[in-house]
Amino acid sequence: MIPAAIETGFGNKRPFWRRFLAQRHLQTMALLGVVWMIIFNYIPMYSIIIAFKEYNIVKSISEAPWVGLTHFREFLADDNFGNVMKNTLGISLIKLFVGFPLPILFALFLNEVRSIRYKKTIQTISYLPHFLSWVVLGGILATWLADVGIINHILMGLHLIDQPITFLAEPKYFWTIIITSDIWKELGWSAIIYLAAIAGVSPEMYEAATIDGAGRFQKMWYVTLPSIKSTISILFILAVGGVMNSNFDQILVLRNSLNDSSSNVIDYYVYQTGLLSARFSYSAAIGLFKSVIALILLLIANRVTKKINDTSLF
Repeated sequence: MIPAAIETGFGNKRPFWRRFLAQRHLQTMALLGVVWMIIFNYIPMYSIIIAFKEYNIVKSISEAPWVGLTHFREFLADDNFGNVMKNTLGISLIKLFVGFPLPILFALFLNEVRSIRYKKTIQTISYLPHFLSWVVLGGILATWLADVGIINHILMGLHLIDQPITFLAEPKYFWTIIITSDIWKELGWSAIIYLAAIAGVSPEMYEAATIDGAGRFQKMWYVTLPSIKSTISILFILAVGGVMNSNFDQILVLRNSLNDSSSNVIDYYVYQTGLLSARFSYSAAIGLFKSVIALILLLIANRVTKKINDTSLF
């Protein structure tokens, strides 16, 4: 018998339209996704050119005069540049190095829980904050961290402080509040993908490790972690690519004029200059600058992980 691949040539050599018709239902669903991306992701990219123009709302983009790299130079020379970059990178890097490993550890230990009821209870409690918006959580945190809030009551009850602290009015506490609350909100949800990856580890590997005398921690270190390293690598690459993002919703809800020196991140600065001050070209230049830096970081992380464990996005 002649194999089907040989009968049709090297691979599937049928005309495109015949293949499309044979898979028309799947192709239609995929095509709708492509159309959606073109409309909402690619066509708006035309507006990037306003970063190189002096655009105002009265004239169209094509009528706006070209100014080249003027807005980029202005941002680099801006008095706020140093503070904005410090806050953005500081908050994001701490989130990356502290917040990224915690869901992995949480998933590893949760996977070791033998009681199904207890395990589901912990999962439900840890997932719940993710489904609340930052508007809701911001109000809760503002109440907890107020002068008469529960945090001050606990600290004073333990005699750790003598006077109430207005936490959101003190710039030195802002990074800690932002990072801690972000981890609290996303820890359980971020662990889902690791739990799914762990569920795919072959039980035979654990049985072999047990026969070799491995304990539970040794199984986690020598079996579970190596088995999910590809998943960890991909999520790490994506996390590094998002370093220039500082969770705008969270910042907007928790910031105020008193903690501005620690809360003025690049996303809020773009919002402030673009929408509040109507400097559309200048804010577009800042946004493009941020995107270019994020792309460079993504490429570096992708290359590093590919060299370390031969796992990459592309």
